[in-house]
Amino acid sequence: MSEAKQSLIVYSDSLDPWLNLAAEEYMLANLPPESVLLFLWQNENTVVIGRNQNAWKECAWQQLEQNGGKLARRLSGGGAVYHDLGNLNFSFLASKEQYDVEKQLSVILEALKMNQIDASFAGRNDLLVGGKKISGQAFCSGAQADLHHGTLLVQADLDKMFTYLHPARQKMVSKGIDSVRARVGNLTDFNDRISVSMLWRSLEESFARRYGKSQRVASMREITDGKLDQLYAKHTSWEWRIGRSPVFDVSFKEYFEWGEIEIGLGVRKGRIDNCIVFSDAMDEAWVRGLARAFTGLCLDLGELLAAVDQLAPGGEPQVLADLTVWMQTWRI
Repeated sequence: MSEAKQSLIVYSDSLDPWLNLAAEEYMLANLPPESVLLFLWQNENTVVIGRNQNAWKECAWQQLEQNGGKLARRLSGGGAVYHDLGNLNFSFLASKEQYDVEKQLSVILEALKMNQIDASFAGRNDLLVGGKKISGQAFCSGAQADLHHGTLLVQADLDKMFTYLHPARQKMVSKGIDSVRARVGNLTDFNDRISVSMLWRSLEESFARRYGKSQRVASMREITDGKLDQLYAKHTSWEWRIGRSPVFDVSFKEYFEWGEIEIGLGVRKGRIDNCIVFSDAMDEAWVRGLARAFTGLCLDLGELLAAVDQLAPGGEPQVLADLTVWMQTWRI
């Protein structure tokens, strides 16, 4: 892999999740070739759900909004997260030839080590310190560039997090942990002197070490000035953030090691005229592809299994095998 011709650090001075996510989407679509960009940002009192999640089930979004918070939906897969000013968000945006998750993770791990914190990558998307989750990450593939982003819990309000998020009970049981509270921690639990500003500076320094001194540091507004109206309208819209609470003729739900999945089918005259797949699986594009593959088919298990066989399993090979075995238990 060649060195990036351009490395750039972009910071946001906005605490608006809709604006920050609109900017992230714009930068993903417009990243120059052979470039790597680190975007550092924060949101205030926000729940961000994954691309394919059901807002009505994943979080107490109505209570959140009554308390002055905001619900947002991101481009990537994965589960719901809570953001406040004790949390720092990072986004790596890299052209296809420069995208390297291991190298990007090393930026995070080195920044934490600068603050006397040893972290490790675990599971499908977690960073752990002392067995506690201090970061969740998610991924998205664009046409010309890819996205790897996540949270870093510095001194987040965990009480609010537990109030607003609704992790599946089965998910906690599968991990052998009775409570979500037991597996989440703040970085201040391990270094009481660390702050968001300290970690921010450490990330900038670590990024410069790994990618060469950044050619420049820019504000989000400088990069996106006057270009976010349509994307901001999308990210604020009811249709993108929440959508309707669907009623299906047939639905199936299961939890696997790679995530939770719920498939809802609307059926008219024996044919599927509407399919929605909710999931916190990391490969968001594959989930959307499954919904498209089922739409228009007869409500026949053989046809549905044949459609699954035609789908590439994406980045998680176990997904296809698990889905096929599970579908064979459906009664339709």
